[in-house]
Amino acid sequence: MPQGSFRDPSGHIFERNGVLCRQVNVGYKDHYDLFIASGLYKELAESNRLIPHLELNADSTEKDTVYRILNPQRLTFISYPYEWCFSQLKDAALLTLDIQKISLQKGMTLKDASAYNVQYLNGKPIFIDTLSFEKYQEGRPWIAYLQFCQHFLAPLSLMSLRDIRLSQLLRVHLDGVPLDLASKLLPRSSWLNFGLLSNIHLHAKAQISFLNNPDKRDRASVVSKSGLLAIVEGLAETIAGLKYSAVGTEWEGYYRRLHYDPKAFGAKNDFVAGAIAKLAPKSVIDLGANDGTFSRLSAQAGIPTISIDSDPAAVENNYLVSKKTEDTSMLPLWGDLTNPSGHIGWANSERKSLVSRCKAELVLALALIHHLAIGNNVPFGRIAEFFRSLGDWLIIEYVPMDDPQVKNMLARRPGAIHDYSVDRFEQAFSRFYHIHEKRPLPESTRVMYLMSRKNVENI
Repeated sequence: MPQGSFRDPSGHIFERNGVLCRQVNVGYKDHYDLFIASGLYKELAESNRLIPHLELNADSTEKDTVYRILNPQRLTFISYPYEWCFSQLKDAALLTLDIQKISLQKGMTLKDASAYNVQYLNGKPIFIDTLSFEKYQEGRPWIAYLQFCQHFLAPLSLMSLRDIRLSQLLRVHLDGVPLDLASKLLPRSSWLNFGLLSNIHLHAKAQISFLNNPDKRDRASVVSKSGLLAIVEGLAETIAGLKYSAVGTEWEGYYRRLHYDPKAFGAKNDFVAGAIAKLAPKSVIDLGANDGTFSRLSAQAGIPTISIDSDPAAVENNYLVSKKTEDTSMLPLWGDLTNPSGHIGWANSERKSLVSRCKAELVLALALIHHLAIGNNVPFGRIAEFFRSLGDWLIIEYVPMDDPQVKNMLARRPGAIHDYSVDRFEQAFSRFYHIHEKRPLPESTRVMYLMSRKNVENI
């Protein structure tokens, strides 16, 4: 459940008897009535741009402060912008601009353009904040313009033109990347891009100028509706022109380059697919998913699947494939298991940690154990304990010392190994799991396991 809604004076999210509710305060009455009467809500909800809701009866004792109680559709998983790949953030930005354009045509405008107002549902971005709309006032500038530039344009331009990893600035700056910082970090060539020049570089300078001279800001604050539409269309054109080529990272194209014997790969695929069919889990998390090859075994069966990897290019490719195939059950995310996103925001409670949100009936950990145990020196016992906290069932692939991938890893990290053996692996995981199946892969020394955490009913 979103924890940051307390900042909105128009209302907030809460639960009542297990039902997700959004309170609409009396002060937002005129805006909400226009939102409904103008047909804006209907158009956005029916086109899957905005989360739909039902209206509930408000408690009679709340009439002085509460105008409406809404029951929005509940999302099964909440993700955050710093966990999205480039194209996910880009699609969320374009959705926000599209909604602003439709709103202006209906006599309304977005007062909030936060990336946190967008989530992913059925493989596509959807706006979730029903109270982000207000009546348009002729001549008034777009109040959310700065917020949009900080949440979307600044990180996207940095990811595109400087380094994909700069999206992680969003973990530090909760209200988006400051424009003066983005301006300093962007390459000189960005000054030749009119959209970036006007919306980041000159915008950053204007912020400083207006801060020192409020009268100048007030004189520059009159913008016609046609001018606002031009700004929105210009932002959309600029963002659409930003590109990211998802190549060249360490694990991008892993399955294309991997010298995996076809028999071993087929047997691995059959093991995972068979276990999914047998367990019929309601949810799956694939850890170290790379491009989502094995995540698709559950997603294509209609099972909601969170597909996590630390390589931004792999996540980008995963998302683009899911988007192309219109996969409604897959959510690719960018996350480092050795340093997952934590609780941040006011009192460390506005945005929850990745680990606290990632819970599923089945966890996949394929070709991952050696990266954690050897690449990051995490003992088997701690890995097993962590995996156990995420889900009831585990499909895990053990990669032995004589595997070519492990040999390459050890060549780069001499002396990094500690008690790495199949016996140590089974001993450590047996403390937390029951081992149901153990299947060596043909033409390989790798081994597949199906386990259930202890205190979970056996098959």
